[in-house]
Amino acid sequence: MAGEKLVLQVIVGSTRPGRVGLAVAQWFYGRAFGHDAFAVELVDLVDVGLPLLDEPVHPIRREYQHEHTRRWSAIVSRADAFVFVIPEYNFSLNGATKNAIDYLHFEWRYKPYGIVCYGGAARGLRAAQTLKPILASLKMTLCGDVAIHLATTPVSDGVFNGDEALERASTVLLDELAVFAPLLKTLRSSP
Repeated sequence: MAGEKLVLQVIVGSTRPGRVGLAVAQWFYGRAFGHDAFAVELVDLVDVGLPLLDEPVHPIRREYQHEHTRRWSAIVSRADAFVFVIPEYNFSLNGATKNAIDYLHFEWRYKPYGIVCYGGAARGLRAAQTLKPILASLKMTLCGDVAIHLATTPVSDGVFNGDEALERASTVLLDELAVFAPLLKTLRSSP
């Protein structure tokens, strides 16, 4: 429908109790909402509640047996773009994010994405580097990343406030998503 905003989903990848990912995702959500290019949704994998992949049929067939998979498919299907907010665990991507991605296939295709990663000295970049080839195999388009060093920009009392450099990086990412989302939507609409 003309004039309707495209949907950007900010996916909170960490499900660990005591996580800081929700605070980081809420900060980015606020940045995205203020950017005004998208209708923004915050999607928390804790709320989605996916068990370890339990579908008996490969997701490429879309023969989902479980209601939680059908709900997840509907959530991802309505998005035009994604930002994955992910921690770095043991030099890599966290399991909950990978599990959520593996549940689906076509729902991800030809959609742009960005990554907001966080961690220690490496700022979560090893997790981001692990995620990129996975999403490339699903024909998703990378629009950039924002890497957060929690020692210099910590979550305080459950709130994350990015500094000026992180705000600039988030704007660049959102600008790129705003360029690619309509283009890729046209590609998805082609016969």
